[in-house]
Amino acid sequence: MATIKDIAEKAGVSLATVSRVLNYDETLSAAEETKKRVFEAAEELQYKKTIRKKSPAVSVAVVHWYTEKEELEDLYYMSIRLGVEERCQAKGISFLKYVYDDFLEAEKEKMDGIIAVGKFSSTQAEILKDVTSNLVFVDSSPDSETFDAVITNFEKATEKVLDYFFQQGLESIGYIGGRETYRLQEEVMEDPRERTFQDYMKKKKRYDSNLVYTGMFTVQDGQRLMEKLLEEHKDNLPQAVFAANDTMAVGCLRALHEHSIQVPEDISVCGVNDISISKYVYPSLSTVKVYTEVMGETAVDLLLERLNEGREVSKKVEISTALVHRNSSK
Repeated sequence: MATIKDIAEKAGVSLATVSRVLNYDETLSAAEETKKRVFEAAEELQYKKTIRKKSPAVSVAVVHWYTEKEELEDLYYMSIRLGVEERCQAKGISFLKYVYDDFLEAEKEKMDGIIAVGKFSSTQAEILKDVTSNLVFVDSSPDSETFDAVITNFEKATEKVLDYFFQQGLESIGYIGGRETYRLQEEVMEDPRERTFQDYMKKKKRYDSNLVYTGMFTVQDGQRLMEKLLEEHKDNLPQAVFAANDTMAVGCLRALHEHSIQVPEDISVCGVNDISISKYVYPSLSTVKVYTEVMGETAVDLLLERLNEGREVSKKVEISTALVHRNSSK
C-alpha cells in the first residue's frame, strides 16, 4: 500500500506538502503545478487515505476520599483531583464526581472505569471492584497485585528533608504530623513519614520521642502542636521541625511568628507537598514537591491502557519528588 512518503518521493516535494495537499489545506500557498504533481503521484500509486476510527466514548467515575470542603483544609487532594479532571477533559472522557460516601448510595449507571483519589482500604477497594474491574487508585495502593495505583514515595521524601537538615548541621529535629483513618472506618493508618522519621533519627542516634507531635493534617493542628512544642521545650528548642505536610507547616509558621521566634534563624521548618500557597507564606516555605497533577494525569493514562489496549497486568507507578529550598530553612 502506498504511503505519503512514496508520494512525496515521486512528486519531489516534502511530506508536509503532500499531507496538506491531500487534506485540501486552504492555507497552503503551493503552486498549482506542485498540487497537480502530488495528485497525479497519488493516483498512480493508488494511494488510499486511511480513515481513523473514533474511539468509543468513555465514562469514568472519579471517587474522592475528601469532600470539597475537606479539600480546602488539605489542598494536596484538590491538586490531584484537578490533574485527573483536566486529563479527562483533554482526552474527551466524560466523568462524574463522587465522594466515597455518596458513591455507595448512588445509582450505578454503566461505568467504564473508576479513579479513586485518596486513602482506600482493601475492603473498600473490593466494593469499588464490584462496580468495575477497571480501577485505578491515586495516593494509595490497597492491593498492588490486583489494582493499578499511582503513589508518591513519602519515605524517600522524608529522608530528603532529614538529609538536608543534617547537611546544614541541624541534628535536633522535631516532628509534627497527622494521623488519618479510612473514610467511614475507625482504623488508624500508619503514616510513612512518621515511621521513616523515627527510623532515620534512631539510626542517626538523634531520636527524641518528646519532640514528636501528632494530630490532624490541618493548619489549626499545625499551630496547636507547634505551640505545645514551644511550651514543653522553651528552654531547649529543636534546631529544626519537619512538618508532615505544608498545611501543618503553615500552622507551625503562624505559631512561631506569634511567639516571636525567628525562622530560620532560631528554628528551620520544612513541609511536604509544595501546595500552591507554600511560596507565598512568610517566610516562604521549604518543602518537598510532590507532583500531584502528574499523579492525577498518570491515573487517567493507566485507566486508558486498560480500556483501549486491554492491559490486564496491574501496574503501580511511583512519581518522584524534589526538595525545594526556600526561606524557612537555612
